[in-house]
Amino acid sequence: MEEKFAKSPEEMANAMIANMKEKTGKTLAQWTKIAKASGEEKHGGLVKHLKTEHGMTHGFASLVAHKTLKSDAGSAGGKNLVAAQYSGAKADLKPVYEAVIKAVKALGKDVEISPKKTYVSLRRNKQFALIQPSTKTRVDLGVNLQNEKPAGRLESSASFNAMVSHRVRLEKPEDVDKDVKAWLKKAYSQA
Repeated sequence: MEEKFAKSPEEMANAMIANMKEKTGKTLAQWTKIAKASGEEKHGGLVKHLKTEHGMTHGFASLVAHKTLKSDAGSAGGKNLVAAQYSGAKADLKPVYEAVIKAVKALGKDVEISPKKTYVSLRRNKQFALIQPSTKTRVDLGVNLQNEKPAGRLESSASFNAMVSHRVRLEKPEDVDKDVKAWLKKAYSQA
């Protein structure tokens, strides 16, 4: 079977799954059975177990952990992940999420919206932003901006998320204003 180079995270995961038996000696189904039998219930614990006890590389171990825990976009379905994020006490935040998505879709046809278990990744060639309902009254928008000093609403991401450089706190759809759209556009252009 010929390996193909993938672009999106989903394509990369599918390519890894297709090559898993050849590269690791077992299929995804066999690995998920081993992972379930380990007794580990958290992603990090499963990854560590697969790497130390079975000699898996980090990428394959992380993929198996996600598939075992059904914590990736492909396992649970992207719309289901977003629905789960904006349910219960956070249901009132869905219009904020939708305002960000509307602004992001206006940036270009190459924007990839990739839901994860607790946030939604926004990608082009690489991740340029993420949307996370952090509290029942606030959505945090993380953006990757090179050479941009935090000021005012544009905070350092600090303890929020290491995958982005800045954070903007959003509480209502109107918070996705011209400043937020400009930061998203700049992050998109740098991705």
